[in-house]
Amino acid sequence: MQLPDKHEGTTTKAFAGLRVLDFSTTIAGPHCARMLADMGAEVIKIETDGGETMRTRPPLRKGCSTAFGQLNVGKKSLVLDLKSEDGRDAVYRLAATADILVENFRPGVMHRLRLDYDRLRQVNPKLIYCSISGYGQTGPSAELPAYAPVIHAASGYDMAHLAYQPGRHRPDYCGIYHADVVTGTYGFGAIASALYQRTVTGRGQHIDVSMLESMLTLTLTELQSSQFAVTLPPRPMFGPTETASGYVMITVASEKTFQALMGVIGRPEWVSDPRFATYAPRRANWAALMDGVEVWSRQLSTDACLLALGAAGVPASAYRTVSEALADPQLAHRQALSEVRDEGGAFRVLNLPFRMSGADTTPAKTVSMLGAHTEALRDEIGLASDAAIPSGKTAVQG
Repeated sequence: MQLPDKHEGTTTKAFAGLRVLDFSTTIAGPHCARMLADMGAEVIKIETDGGETMRTRPPLRKGCSTAFGQLNVGKKSLVLDLKSEDGRDAVYRLAATADILVENFRPGVMHRLRLDYDRLRQVNPKLIYCSISGYGQTGPSAELPAYAPVIHAASGYDMAHLAYQPGRHRPDYCGIYHADVVTGTYGFGAIASALYQRTVTGRGQHIDVSMLESMLTLTLTELQSSQFAVTLPPRPMFGPTETASGYVMITVASEKTFQALMGVIGRPEWVSDPRFATYAPRRANWAALMDGVEVWSRQLSTDACLLALGAAGVPASAYRTVSEALADPQLAHRQALSEVRDEGGAFRVLNLPFRMSGADTTPAKTVSMLGAHTEALRDEIGLASDAAIPSGKTAVQG
């Protein structure tokens, strides 16, 4: 296979020509389908007449949610009553022309709606049907309700994180939904894999993505230490190092880094000190090592520490807010953010975190209002001419 020239233009979309039916809500499924949309697929988001849950989540401007927009930019919006015969018939017609379906209902819901994989593959054997759920489609926990904070607790992630917080016993509050983003990304990867396999077999398949198992992939060390006894160092190995004006994160993950850090703090003799010379005793004496580092760092501002550490090639960073991170010139250089619009105005969303030399991975420029494409799809899906369409919901054109 001939690879694209690295200087070739990136005007094409890798998934151009693919059609996706997105039945998902909240974060995990919509994140997966947003990635498909960014790669060029036509994503039709199927909603109830009340709209998807995230449409009401702040920040809101003129009733439009930018959180919803970030997850759903570039998708079409189609309103259907999935409990009606007309709604189900419309889905069957769409499924016959679709390549991918994404849903993250609780297991059993799509079966009760008569829109499960076994039925839809009769309509379209090439359909790749991705189901995202808390615990997987089968098993003793399959039908338990689950959102990301529940999965963080159930997977052991929260208690694993707590173990690295000396002197603390109460788990953290959850405000960042790792499980949703990680699971949605695994769904995207599985769909891409199934698309390739389909080129060989000519057939689609059902993909069953578990949030619980996705979160467990983040606990590499803990997964192994749960099977084999491991003694934690007296001070967690990766945490804040105090400076005269705040804190820095210093990561010592190689012998080269350790030796460079000892040079920076003026302790070159510690490179051969029996307490620190090799990994095992260094880990056992980590508190003494980092206490020595802080004798140096507390005399300098955060900026001065970072300047010295950077000059020596020691990985380090200040602790930044998201706003501060978004102002990083590196993100501007990478063009990591795109401006998009909805009926509330303009806002920025994060692009996919990878670039391709032969494909455009940037998002579309607009977010669809609820039901914006129902009228345009009416004939294709066989809706009666008098079927209700939410009033005042027009597409944002772009």
